[in-house]
Amino acid sequence: MSQVVVITGASAGIGRATALLYAERGASIVLIARGAAGLEAAAKEVAERGGHPLIQQADTADPGQVEAAADAAERLLGPIDVWINCAFTSVFAPFTEIGPEEYERVTTVAYLGFVNGTRAALARMLPRDRGTIVQVGSALGERAIPLQSAYCGAKHAINGFTSAVRVELLHRGSNIRITVVQMPAVNTPQFSWVRSRLPRHPQPVPPIYQPEVAARGVLHAADHPRRKQYYIGASTAATIWANRLVPAVLDRYLARTGFSSQQTDAPRPPGSDNLFTPADNSPATDHGAHGSFDDRAHAHSWQAALARHPAVTVATATAVGAAAIGIRHRAGRHPSTPSATARCRG
Repeated sequence: MSQVVVITGASAGIGRATALLYAERGASIVLIARGAAGLEAAAKEVAERGGHPLIQQADTADPGQVEAAADAAERLLGPIDVWINCAFTSVFAPFTEIGPEEYERVTTVAYLGFVNGTRAALARMLPRDRGTIVQVGSALGERAIPLQSAYCGAKHAINGFTSAVRVELLHRGSNIRITVVQMPAVNTPQFSWVRSRLPRHPQPVPPIYQPEVAARGVLHAADHPRRKQYYIGASTAATIWANRLVPAVLDRYLARTGFSSQQTDAPRPPGSDNLFTPADNSPATDHGAHGSFDDRAHAHSWQAALARHPAVTVATATAVGAAAIGIRHRAGRHPSTPSATARCRG
């Protein structure tokens, strides 16, 4: 019998790529997103690859809509085996230029949307005492960067929320598993439709990976959910470990480079964003899984491949940690650098 998999944010990006990989397994896939055009196109691709799609147009910020989608999933497809929370939105701007209603919207979707999805999944999994929940996280949930304070705050919150739920499940002796997959910069359409007040076109901070790299990591985490977290991409592992060992060095580095590294040389694109309304409804345009950085994105990640082999991963993490300790040691031998405020001209 095929798996029943629910994916929020399934109309584009990582969610879309993950749905297509599950389709190749013949899974029944509930595609949840706001935009009709992206959902219809995703469902067509899922069917072409051997999957069984069910479209549920819903805003994950609304718990009632998430519950309705979960009800439809079990009524039409059967018990949910895997629930993947992936939907999000963001604003690219300094904190002082983000309005309270914008900040609330990002938090409601990118954090509470995961809470709503987790609640709906557990309501159905707990009576059966089986199932897996995967949170699509980010390296920015461990190491925040400038210009994305709302998104970084939401991703940090997901880590804390998920850890609390995991311990509660352990206390119950539950067989339900919950894990987080921390992502690197990924080539998704969000950089073309995100709300931005930057002077130039937003971009993911290189190195950039294709959404299929992220999707393979999600599938592996769902298949092997015993670990607390998975890191996808060498940049994710390096960023997280370096932040734990030399956070002050990263502060100064990001103050100097974090503004320019998140923008291309091209002007900011005109048009609407997807903060409050989906970007694929008017006009009805499917954006697909990939963004506009195909020529710069990596189709494979050696670190993600190593993550599927725990013994090798431990050795790799030890090496990364040793390198970070060396950086901290060298940094301590040099005079302090100018303040972040003095150097950051954004």
